[in-house]
Amino acid sequence: MTDQQLAALRQTYSQRTLTEADVLPDAVGQFRAWLEEAIAAQLDEPTALTLATVNEAGQPAARIVLLKGLPNDEGFLFFTNYDSRKGQELASSPLAAMTFFWPGLERQVRIEGRVEKALESVSTEYFQSRPRGSQVGAWASPQSQPIRSREELEQREQEIERQFAGQEPLPRPPHWGGYLLRPQRVEFWQGRPSRLHDRIVYERVGLDWRLSRLAP
Repeated sequence: MTDQQLAALRQTYSQRTLTEADVLPDAVGQFRAWLEEAIAAQLDEPTALTLATVNEAGQPAARIVLLKGLPNDEGFLFFTNYDSRKGQELASSPLAAMTFFWPGLERQVRIEGRVEKALESVSTEYFQSRPRGSQVGAWASPQSQPIRSREELEQREQEIERQFAGQEPLPRPPHWGGYLLRPQRVEFWQGRPSRLHDRIVYERVGLDWRLSRLAP
């Protein structure tokens, strides 16, 4: 494909509109409503999000993770290895951004906020609800660290299987658990024709949310 062909790829968004009258007064409640629509529409991976973090030098990094909860509508819950690159970056700079993109609904949601570790009880309960293979994998993988080969990873998996043979569920690794992003800013984006998209943003003011419209 040439650069000209690539530049010519475009799609017109015209499914829906988004007005101030359409949205709930609470940002997380509004997100929950959109998420339920995405799930009902049977979109692929509706809980997948891009998580962006930054290191001490200011270098950003982004990756896809899965949303695993909206506890008490206070924030966005996800799980990972605390020693991974994202875990190390969140330890040094506990600010992060999330983006959900649902092309089937011509929507995206952008979220910014402060991240904190989830309660240990929450992390343990979720970890032990996962399939056994995922529990073993969390013990076996030194996430984000260099390894010599695929065979080394598979050998570690076999060693963990032997170590915990007959044990169900496995104990949660101390290096694995949840994070909760408490939002300070949430933007709802609805695609519209002529790139004149609807953008409604919520910004936290004390315990309340302030709504405004952004130009596309």
